[in-house]
Amino acid sequence: MNAYHPRHAAAEDGRGHRLPHRMETDSDQVQRDLVRLVLTVVELVRQLMERQALRRVDAGDLPDEKVEELGLALMRLEEAMTELRERFGLDARDLNLDLGPLGPLLPPD
Repeated sequence: MNAYHPRHAAAEDGRGHRLPHRMETDSDQVQRDLVRLVLTVVELVRQLMERQALRRVDAGDLPDEKVEELGLALMRLEEAMTELRERFGLDARDLNLDLGPLGPLLPPD
């Protein structure tokens, strides 16, 4: 008779999929996952800043020179994000984490 023991039970991801018993310890994969998480947070903040900037531009709250500066800064940030994704072999979809029942973290472009 096999008694239930939590140490031997495989975890589930909330959708009925079994998760591995052990964490990934390959240093390259851990580094890639950490970079993915950091870039996801940066991308989320970038998108929020972009939306806020567009609201301010639409409301007429910014002088023309500030609109130009803001647009240039956001464009450079997007270029830097693209370079970092390429450097680590990630694409935009890799940064859109699935939050389970809440859906994807980032809105579709």
